[in-house]
Amino acid sequence: MHVRLDVLAGFVAFGVVAAATPGPNNLMLMTSGVKFGFARTLPHLAGVVLGFSLMAALLGIGLDAVFQRVPQLMTVMRVLGSLYMLWLAMKIAFAGPIGDVEGGGNPLGFVSAAAFQWVNPKAWVAILGALAAYAPMTDSYAQSVALMVVLFTAITLPSAGAWALFGAALKRLLGNPRAVRPFNLAMAAILAASIVPMLFE
Repeated sequence: MHVRLDVLAGFVAFGVVAAATPGPNNLMLMTSGVKFGFARTLPHLAGVVLGFSLMAALLGIGLDAVFQRVPQLMTVMRVLGSLYMLWLAMKIAFAGPIGDVEGGGNPLGFVSAAAFQWVNPKAWVAILGALAAYAPMTDSYAQSVALMVVLFTAITLPSAGAWALFGAALKRLLGNPRAVRPFNLAMAAILAASIVPMLFE
């Protein structure tokens, strides 16, 4: 399997930004870590990581059949995905502090956390954007999907774990306007830079 390193680097940068920035999954994990501790949050954490990876695999497999019938659709999706990620980078750059997050009385379980990925807009954006923009990572679309799923899992696991494990500290940090602005600008810049290889494909 031949891997294009420039596209691989862009995907990894995109994956880190998607996994590290505040979103429904990370805010819920942070809240659960604060309220219930890391051990009781582990089923929730596993559901997020494995549910997201399974969703990426199923969407990737489904899109493979579509791309074989209409190969021009790949180019259209890549352009649209890149434009959307630029818009997302702008949203991240100008986002404010996360504020306080309310949580429920019990930690979320594995099945519920995995099922939540299918109604999580950030998960849809991340997966569809990655499939559209970074498919040229290898010579085969199917191989690219498989590699993306493995990398998504490897990137999401430590990031989601950090949000759960250090929930209280991260909530204080990202609730401070002085601290959150440099963080958001850095994440936005990394996200925008990750699109460059796709624009010159």
